[in-house]
Amino acid sequence: MPADSLSANMKKILYIVLDGLGDLPIPELNNKTPLEAALTPNMDRLAQSGKTGIVYPVGRGIAPESDIAVISLLGYDAYKYYTGRGPLESFAEGLSVNDGDAAFRVNFATVAQDGKTIKDRRVGRNLTTEEAAALAREINSKVTLSSATFEFKGTIGHRGILVMRGMHQKLSGWITNTDPAYGREGVFGVAKEKFENMVSVSSAMPGYENDLAAKEAAKLLNEFTEKSIKVLNDAAINKKRVSEGKMPGNLILSRDAGDHLPKFPPISSIFNLKFGSFVQMPVEKGIALLTGIDIIDVPQPTGHLDVDYPVWAKIALDSIQKYDGIYVHIKGPDEPAHDGDFQKKKESIEAIDKYFFSSLLPKLDIANTIVAITADHSTVCAIKAHTADPVPLLVCGGNIKPDGTMSFSEKAAKLGSVGELKGVDIMPFLVKLAKE
Repeated sequence: MPADSLSANMKKILYIVLDGLGDLPIPELNNKTPLEAALTPNMDRLAQSGKTGIVYPVGRGIAPESDIAVISLLGYDAYKYYTGRGPLESFAEGLSVNDGDAAFRVNFATVAQDGKTIKDRRVGRNLTTEEAAALAREINSKVTLSSATFEFKGTIGHRGILVMRGMHQKLSGWITNTDPAYGREGVFGVAKEKFENMVSVSSAMPGYENDLAAKEAAKLLNEFTEKSIKVLNDAAINKKRVSEGKMPGNLILSRDAGDHLPKFPPISSIFNLKFGSFVQMPVEKGIALLTGIDIIDVPQPTGHLDVDYPVWAKIALDSIQKYDGIYVHIKGPDEPAHDGDFQKKKESIEAIDKYFFSSLLPKLDIANTIVAITADHSTVCAIKAHTADPVPLLVCGGNIKPDGTMSFSEKAAKLGSVGELKGVDIMPFLVKLAKE
């Protein structure tokens, strides 16, 4: 451990973010949120031993994507450093992003025969990583752009990344998405609560209409979208999927363009601590790498939470000995919320409590550890999207005194003594608690 890390008498920090945890009351759950309705004895005990509050991950009125939320939760001003999700995920997956390259986060999707009407934005959520890799090979070998080279790569399931490199000029990230579910507010990607299920045509963003680099990037993205549809429709993998009654992955929806990597100061230089992390998705991996947070290797998920979460808990217990703090990002609740499945979201939260926290807490030195649990955003089942609603936060351990909170939930957190924080406030708050 480096000499400039936290001193030995300071407490460890265990910072756990449950992706998409927040929600709104649901009539079928007796007007409770999935978290309020879930059986979570371990997290409730932690809340009873500590303090709670609410967090606006980026700021009031912002329905953040995970990237700007995580950047904020780690103590960085997303307005200052963020350059788009595309560069983050591309970097995490080993693709080079040089200044003037246009990098995108993409989804495989399913489009109707007209090439415009989207039947499913995520190919029914059953496109395997292996199928996506095979389709990516088809695209890389058979699509040629008029004035750019590109690299396309599937990442996890229906997700992927695209980096385009102009042959004659640099490209700009100031262009609109082809994915209609996401808009842009400046450089930030923002989930739309309502949208038309039609492939959007990319264009230069307002203020950049006369920017040649933006116009060229938009033209190339539209060209890529059209040409890849033809290649994907002819792909053997998709013909096999159709024969099996599955949706074909015959469309690439692109969003969150950026034309350079963010330049974060190392987290060790801000908080004087050495941090490790284990994360599931490329975007969190990219942020960790670029902020100087070590990636802690975890086994590939088996898909069985009763197997995976206890392994994660053991790795957390082992890793916290080697670092001043660790950041754990658990995807669980977000996916069922995007599908509008409140029952599955509730079960996902229960599984985290039952298998992760029940394995972690008996062996955790809570007196010498500050534990924080929160979320990167609310994913509201009723609208199947991220919203601007705040998320709950609990902190316990060390010398923290209870504030009378009886459960970990949105409703209880609003009454907690921590009050209201922004995401960027959490890390300084945890470091302060670790010093007490």
